Amino acid sequence: MKNNEALPADFRVALVLGGARSGKSRYGLSLAERFPAPRLFLATGEARDEEMVARITAHQAERGPGWETREEPMELPEAVRDGQGRYGAILVDCLTMWLANLMLRDDIAAEEIKAAGQQLLAVIDRSVTPTIFISNEVGLGIVPESPLARKYRDWLGWLHQQVALAADLVVLVVAGLPLTIKTK
Repeated sequence: MKNNEALPADFRVALVLGGARSGKSRYGLSLAERFPAPRLFLATGEARDEEMVARITAHQAERGPGWETREEPMELPEAVRDGQGRYGAILVDCLTMWLANLMLRDDIAAEEIKAAGQQLLAVIDRSVTPTIFISNEVGLGIVPESPLARKYRDWLGWLHQQVALAADLVVLVVAGLPLTIKTK
């Protein structure tokens, strides 16, 4: 990505938001690759069907050498914490799937979702390794029809606001073009 040349390489925490297929993951990779290998890629998506398996395989091939990949659909705060100080950078792709995985558990209460988010924020607060969080911005569209979708949109909006407050760098990617929202 040519447009990231002016962005700081010394951030501690970055949040990269965008719509589906906006280029946010590619942009996050370009930020992470400014730091030395090894780098940790924390994947929150789960391969639940053949199409998702193909997507995951293609994404792994895009990353190339210098990356270690861990699939972490549920225990994200622990995985980010465990990676601190062991990698040149950590990239989480994505908060959107992590929250969906939490919310789709049959036995989870709202308090547990908030507690998981607060655990992640506590880890972010103590981060020493440059850590990049990718997430879909879902609050720009129409009000969702179902109660679950509205609750998901609301929780994701809350999580984005909290991570953005803690982040040194916040970027919105639209049509492959990064728009810097916040820098230190």
